[in-house]
Amino acid sequence: MPSYRAPVEDTLFLLNDVLAIHRYDNLPGFADASADLAQAVLSEGGRLAGEVFAPLNLSGDREGCARREDGSVVTPKGFKAAYDAYAAGGWMGLSLPEEFGGQGLPHVLNTAMQEFVSGANLALSMYPGLTQGAIAALLVHGSPEQKATYLPKMVEGAWTGTMNLTEPHCGTDLGLLKTKAVPNGDGSYSLTGTKIFISAGEHDLSENIVHLVIARIEGAPSGTKGISLFVVPKFLVNADGSVGERNAVACGSIEHKMGIHANSTCVMNYDGAKGWLVGQENRGLAAMFVMMNEARLAVGVQGLGQSEAAYQNAVTYAQERLQGRSLTGAKAPDKAADPIIVHPDVRRTLMQIRAFNEAARALMLWTALNSDIAHRSQDAAERQAAEDMLGLMTPVVKGVLTDRGFANAVEAQQMFGGHGYVEEWGMSQFVRDARIAMIYEGANGIQAMDLIGRKLPKDGGRAMMAFLTEVQTFIKDHGEDEGMKPFVAPLQPALNDLQAAVMWLMQNAFSKPDNAGAAATDLMHLLGQVVLGYMWAKIARAALAKKAEGADVERMDAKLVLGRFFMERMLPETSLRLARIKAGAETTMALPAEAF
Repeated sequence: MPSYRAPVEDTLFLLNDVLAIHRYDNLPGFADASADLAQAVLSEGGRLAGEVFAPLNLSGDREGCARREDGSVVTPKGFKAAYDAYAAGGWMGLSLPEEFGGQGLPHVLNTAMQEFVSGANLALSMYPGLTQGAIAALLVHGSPEQKATYLPKMVEGAWTGTMNLTEPHCGTDLGLLKTKAVPNGDGSYSLTGTKIFISAGEHDLSENIVHLVIARIEGAPSGTKGISLFVVPKFLVNADGSVGERNAVACGSIEHKMGIHANSTCVMNYDGAKGWLVGQENRGLAAMFVMMNEARLAVGVQGLGQSEAAYQNAVTYAQERLQGRSLTGAKAPDKAADPIIVHPDVRRTLMQIRAFNEAARALMLWTALNSDIAHRSQDAAERQAAEDMLGLMTPVVKGVLTDRGFANAVEAQQMFGGHGYVEEWGMSQFVRDARIAMIYEGANGIQAMDLIGRKLPKDGGRAMMAFLTEVQTFIKDHGEDEGMKPFVAPLQPALNDLQAAVMWLMQNAFSKPDNAGAAATDLMHLLGQVVLGYMWAKIARAALAKKAEGADVERMDAKLVLGRFFMERMLPETSLRLARIKAGAETTMALPAEAF
């Protein structure tokens, strides 16, 4: 049976030493998050993930969710108790406003907790995860009455939330949606239509489910300009805040999926269900994108979580599995064979996964910190800079972390040989579960197009220019430091590759859009590699400082080796990405469709 241990120690090192979050004690909530409190919070969160969520991962996958004849859904054995423990611990409201029952702590702590629970049990973590996204949308766009009605119960975890976008005939192109909303004359609307792929659409974990649904009001403009957002509860809410009669929304079926079997991914039927407009008429996408952006970052965290869980189990197996002898002589002469971790190719595989995981965790937390600054700082310039970086990195976090997370789950499965293909070892579940993260909340090709089509040229390229300048300044500041040379010297050519790619696209893509489309995925991964390299350089700086203090020397030495491995064997991928980008779209678009 697979196991999972939350990377609490590594997360605390990143927060305290690499990102130095104490520098932001002037921001609301940060002063309360002392180093001792952060350690207590993350240690308890890691315990919940490892001891409560993780043991249900394999059994939940095997059992799955069951739909009853009345449309209700039963989650796997143990899920209700685990969810109740999560809610009772106040984890739903960790970083949410105190006025609605939250604790108001930094979002960066909540992001770390999201990694822990998604690594321990992805399907179970999605129930509270989607609720946090729905809360974010209501916080920004909900009316005072809607906030008072729904948020306290959702922050408490008594009620959960969903997002309803996709329909059988439209996914990314939401302008094609057919779900309609008819005014009732009392401020409410009647919604009719069918939504598919609705994660956590129906279940038995909470007493009410608050659906956020996009629909078109009768007479609204066609396309995306006519989309509105509605809050549609499973049970209507009485004047005193209690749960009332059942609304006309039901689960028509549960999707039969490749993975995340323990999450109830539903077809939802709205048959004149009563809902209330969130925000302005025909401005629903603006409100929904608050939730979408929150979800995209959370999905990137899921990719990292699966990569970490798969890595941990692959390491355990590699240290125990006896197979062959070391190329340089027996390392376990008292045994019939050496453990496979002595073999260079096994080590290469494991080091690639771990080197990615540690840098990706730093990127995840750095992005979450920028979100905190963007939402909490009183300094307009500081807020703007953080918002720029957050926007630029969102498609990278979602696209790169989930692409690599899936690839790493496959590589970790490979360590088991035939045992990795057998369900009882649990490695195939990591592969199956990780695969969805590349698809939902905007498939990764869409993330790449968002980066190249929107985020790169936005505000005259201000965000990208700021990132290039930040990394170049770091290289300049540390270029003469002997200990930092193995990290900043390889970072310079990688940064040059990124700058060259951006310049080529400026000259060749905007007049020929196919060049942009053909380059999009490579640009996303090229930027991703540079960002991860930058994270490793920052990690190395912190590790060298701790070593100089004589603190945690063995662990810091391991990080420095991993960092050098990334710089030597993984970062040079940027030159390959640049070559592909400069090849343009000619051959990509040359074949007529009928020739495929």
